[in-house]
Amino acid sequence: MLDPILQILVQNGYLDEDGAKDVEDLAKTESKTVRQQVIDSEIVTEDDLLACMAADQNTEAIDLGSMTLDQDVVSAIPASTARMYNVFPVAADDSSVTLATFDLVDPRISDEMLFTLSKEVRFVFAREKDVMDRISQYYGDANESVADMIKSLGEGLGDDDSVAGANVNDIASLENAANSNAIIKFVNLVLYQGVVDRAADIHIEPFENDFKIRYRVDGALYEMKAPDVKMAPAIISRIKILANLNISERRIPQDGRIALTVAGRPVDLRVSCLPTAHGESVVMRILDQSATSLDLENVGLPEDVYEQITMDIEKPNGIFIVTGPTGSGKTTTLYSILRRINQIDTKLLTAEEPVEYNVDGIVQVPIDPKAGNTFAKVLRAFLRQDPDVMMIGEIRDLETAEIAIQAALTGHFVFSTLHTNDAAGAVTRFVDMNVAPYLLSSTLEGVLGQRLVRTCCAECKVPYEPDDEQLERIELTRDDIGGRPFYYGQGCKTCNGTGYKGRKAVVEYLRISNPLRELINSRAPTLILREKARELGMRTMREHGIQSILDGYTTVDEVLRYT
Repeated sequence: MLDPILQILVQNGYLDEDGAKDVEDLAKTESKTVRQQVIDSEIVTEDDLLACMAADQNTEAIDLGSMTLDQDVVSAIPASTARMYNVFPVAADDSSVTLATFDLVDPRISDEMLFTLSKEVRFVFAREKDVMDRISQYYGDANESVADMIKSLGEGLGDDDSVAGANVNDIASLENAANSNAIIKFVNLVLYQGVVDRAADIHIEPFENDFKIRYRVDGALYEMKAPDVKMAPAIISRIKILANLNISERRIPQDGRIALTVAGRPVDLRVSCLPTAHGESVVMRILDQSATSLDLENVGLPEDVYEQITMDIEKPNGIFIVTGPTGSGKTTTLYSILRRINQIDTKLLTAEEPVEYNVDGIVQVPIDPKAGNTFAKVLRAFLRQDPDVMMIGEIRDLETAEIAIQAALTGHFVFSTLHTNDAAGAVTRFVDMNVAPYLLSSTLEGVLGQRLVRTCCAECKVPYEPDDEQLERIELTRDDIGGRPFYYGQGCKTCNGTGYKGRKAVVEYLRISNPLRELINSRAPTLILREKARELGMRTMREHGIQSILDGYTTVDEVLRYT
């Protein structure tokens, strides 16, 4: 089924069916919206596109940039609604409001706005820059206004008796509270804040006398102002409703998924509910594919490692492992590699728990142990699907490892992940699983160990001269640094006062050569393998981290913390 915008362009003669499918594929490849791809490819001008969309929706396209706006009209919708849905009010009365937008509006979002605004909602179309400029002009700085709104709305929830008085044992009362305007606005704001801050997870945790809402940004947790603990049942129930979970079941863990559009970007949230002594703890993993680049060039590999990996992944068969702790970017790296080798003449299959990125041209299978769909079972089925390349989310046991090795021995290339401290440790881990060393040495081609370290905020980072104690901690001398300064972030609005903004990978690549194969066959311990690899030219994660310090990307504390 074609994207609605492409259907409109086909109807208006700008594209044929095949051309529309090509545009849709290109948009996914470049992690763009279809609308942006159409304009960037100069298939149609933005004004012509707006005219086509307006005609299709029986409305009009307006010149928002030249309009004079009344403050009463601007006040017709909350700033949170404007920012959440990228809309701006251009007309309003007691019963209706007209909103300017630059994209087609999902009917579900239209219904939600109708409910939260308690007014009839009509849409007109305007240029993207005009809509965003007016939102910034009339609703202030995004981060400040959203944080203030969350705080004030959270404080105001305590005055709403229907919300605060919701009885957790009365499902009707709980459902009414979860569907109240105040709770819907509050949850939408929490989700919006998480997406614009590029958080990886949102944690919602009730305690006996407290209620916490925390975001994990760049690997660290930050707390935001949360409402009274009495609000927790209604807020958690609202999230469970969005995730299609059973709000009456609070005794067992539940998992669900929320698909929504936030600030014009499609976002998936994986929701996990865990029963605790004081209610349910909810963690939402944010999967915002528009915020993640799946290009191998953008992973941040050193040039020598990049060249070695691009050669190794072109081999006809073997095993390639990415290792590191949870949240170290292993899946993103693997998908960047798969994207690089994803050609029309190559059959790619993945088995994941769960599927995190949707990529055209790759057959992706979700693992569900409850239904009996285990890694081992799926891998056996894969071998009957005539694959060239297989990706296994994680090798956890001997059975899965043996099937992966068997696949590599019979002409397939297998990618997977392991949880080990470093690249050399992956070899020992396989041997600990009772994999025969001679089988491992004959199939393993490379192991990439990686961590993610926070990078200094570009807005507030300043140079300084390291003292002798810092140099000693990372085993450098004054001669080693050659007078180069170190950097740290002072803290500013951009980085929420942390001094860090964004993350980069520090890596080590263990390329399996003949001397290493001999050591694997002789069951050499991790330390011996690592030292031999360094002798053969491998740069460790610590060494790559130190280079990142010298290049001004990160700090001594970050490198020591993660390597």
